[in-house]
Amino acid sequence: MKPLIAPSVLASDFANLQSEVEMLNKSQADWLHIDIMDGRFVPNISFGFPVMEAIRRYAQKPLDVHLMIVEPAQYIEQFRAAGADTITVHYEACTHLHRTLQQIKATGAKAGIALNPHTSVQLLEDVIADADMVLLMSVNPGFGGQKFIENTYRKIEILKNLIISRNSKAIIEIDGGVNQHNAPLLLEKGADVLVAGSFVFSSADPLQTIADLKSSAN
Repeated sequence: MKPLIAPSVLASDFANLQSEVEMLNKSQADWLHIDIMDGRFVPNISFGFPVMEAIRRYAQKPLDVHLMIVEPAQYIEQFRAAGADTITVHYEACTHLHRTLQQIKATGAKAGIALNPHTSVQLLEDVIADADMVLLMSVNPGFGGQKFIENTYRKIEILKNLIISRNSKAIIEIDGGVNQHNAPLLLEKGADVLVAGSFVFSSADPLQTIADLKSSAN
C-alpha cells in the first residue's frame, strides 16, 4: 500500500495561497496538512479560521488539521465547521483526552492524538482504541525546517505494537523533518502518513517531490 502524503500548508507561499492549494490539488498528495499554532502551546502563531476557510474553498482534498493549541476542546466544532476532515489534538494539551476524542467524533471528523518527541507512546494505552490516528512529532513542534529526531523510528515500532495489541484501527502519521532519505525507513517501521512541509515547498519541483515521497514504499 502506498503511503498517504500530507504536505504542510504552513510551508507554502502565503502570498499565493490559492495557487499553492491548486498545485496540491493536481499533485499526488492525499491530504492537506494544516498546522494551527496559538503562541501558547508552541512558541509560534500560524493562522486561524479565516485562512483555513480560504484553503477549504480551493482544496479538493481532505484537510488534516493539527491543533498545537491549549484548550483545544473549546474550538473543535469551529474547526469542523471551517472544513477539517481530521482533527488532531495534543496529548499534552488535553486534561480530558477521551472526552475530547469523543467530541471530535461527534462532529463527524476523524480524531487524532499528537505526541511531542518527549512523550511516551505507552501513555496512549487506555485511549488508543478510541483514536483514528496518532501523530508522532519527529521534531519539536512550533517551527518548520528542523532536524529529524532519530528516536522516532523506535517510537513508531512501539506504537505499532500497541495498536495491534489493543485491536485499534488507528493509523500512524509522522510530522517533522520528513524527506526522501528517511521516508522509506519510516514506512518500513510502520508509518502510514507522511507530513512534509519545507521539503515539498522549497523543492524545485513540488509535484515531483510529492510523487517521489508517494513511491517511497516501493
